[in-house]
Amino acid sequence: MRRGGGGSGGGLVPRGVLLLLGVCSALSLEIKASSKVRAFIGEQVSLKCSFTSSSPITESLTVDWTYRPLTGGHMETIFHYQSVAYPTTVGKFKDRISWIGDVAKGDASIAIQSPVMSDNGTFICSVKNPPDVYHNIPQTVLIVTERGLSFQLTSAMLLSILVFLPSIVVVVLLLVRMGRKFGVLKEKKKSGCKKSSIEVSDEPECTETDNCLGRLRVWCWNCVDTDEEDPY
Repeated sequence: MRRGGGGSGGGLVPRGVLLLLGVCSALSLEIKASSKVRAFIGEQVSLKCSFTSSSPITESLTVDWTYRPLTGGHMETIFHYQSVAYPTTVGKFKDRISWIGDVAKGDASIAIQSPVMSDNGTFICSVKNPPDVYHNIPQTVLIVTERGLSFQLTSAMLLSILVFLPSIVVVVLLLVRMGRKFGVLKEKKKSGCKKSSIEVSDEPECTETDNCLGRLRVWCWNCVDTDEEDPY
């Protein structure tokens, strides 16, 4: 008899556990948040948090954001929401937390104004919508850094550089080549043959020795090498 009673009691325990797990699973929320968020000093940063609940959204829904420094320490509540937003009025985040969420759309996000490097730490978004109160606990690590002078090349910028840079190089080379040709023509004009201002002649009066000597040599050769025979 005792064994039977013990057997029936042992059978009730697993059923009770399963029943409790079933209730917790049915009355639970699912919360999603970014695991890591990067921000720049002095520029507003958004901490995104979304949730889904199996129960209708009511005025009993609450949102709590807690913070723990990156160097460690105790958790502190920096924001509370229940129909109205209640940002913290003390501590390092005083007057720097703003509500940007919309619980009707399952959004429980907040924003931090003018972040500084000492804000680096872990942020936890907690949502309760009775009777749904059980949920996962996502953590968001905030990393605040200084904005450097360097920039990242986007695909559009890279494509523009690859297309326009060769064109600019070609145009510059053409201009240089045209400039050189213009300079050579100008030098040729300066060093060319011209008629004497005193005597007008059919032959040009040369000012450049090499060019004119060549022409004179050809002219003299034509004079000597003639088909006419000298008379006896």
